[in-house]
Amino acid sequence: MKLLIKAPAKINLSLDVLHKRPDGYHEVEMVMTTIDLADRIEMSLLDQDRIRINSQNRFVPDDQRNLAYQAARLLKEEFNVKQGVAIAIEKTIPVAAGLAGGSSDAAATLRGLNKLWGLGLSLDELATLGAKIGSDVSFCVYGGTALATGRGEIIKELPAPPTCWVVLAKPFIGVSTAEVYRRLNIAGVNHPNTKEMIQAIEEKNFRSVCENVGNVLEEVTLDLHPEVALIKDQMKRFGADAVLMSGSGPTVFSLVEHDSRMHRVYNGLRGFCDQVFAVRMLGERHSID
Repeated sequence: MKLLIKAPAKINLSLDVLHKRPDGYHEVEMVMTTIDLADRIEMSLLDQDRIRINSQNRFVPDDQRNLAYQAARLLKEEFNVKQGVAIAIEKTIPVAAGLAGGSSDAAATLRGLNKLWGLGLSLDELATLGAKIGSDVSFCVYGGTALATGRGEIIKELPAPPTCWVVLAKPFIGVSTAEVYRRLNIAGVNHPNTKEMIQAIEEKNFRSVCENVGNVLEEVTLDLHPEVALIKDQMKRFGADAVLMSGSGPTVFSLVEHDSRMHRVYNGLRGFCDQVFAVRMLGERHSID
């Protein structure tokens, strides 16, 4: 038996860091939404009791470092599953890009194996398990649009944002999330207005969404990697309605309302980056089926 499932990327429309917690994590407040840029995960049952990861991408580990592997192992341990699985990951989401590609692969693995192994778990139960793997996995289990708080694992569903194009560009660099958080001076940042962003989404007000995008990690990454700032400037120059870095970067995305301007931004960026995408927001949550 085989199962094919999509693992969509996410972007942060708003990312705020409130304080460092006693457990060493940071308390965050993020508005996230999934976009139509996705890895494809194919799962097939094995006779042997083992987990096998296959990927043609040399930056994707095929052992216990892989978050999809960790998701499968977690389900096997929690529910005493003795059946093996082969997980083939076809990457479309850039690696180490601030788009939660690895977390989404893990979340898709949880959803897929729940069906393949007949575990009968709800999305809420899968999201709780996902929090043990990584902070973004819980959101990726649900998909859609949400406010994420705590260390990112407390998820409150939001309606779909107003429809628009999302143009993404990733420079050929990697960013250490741990390093970005280490350098973050919370006392000196301009905090985005999360409440205004949520209201803009609820009212389907595209202009207000654009006015309220914000990411407190952006300034740190821009200081470390000036090429990210260059991409932002180019997006603005080509007419994007809003421009923001996603997560800890280095991917920058722009929100664009009209098709003609989307093409101008997309074509203009292709001279600056190898990895440029123009996609739509997905907006809706995953189903358990």
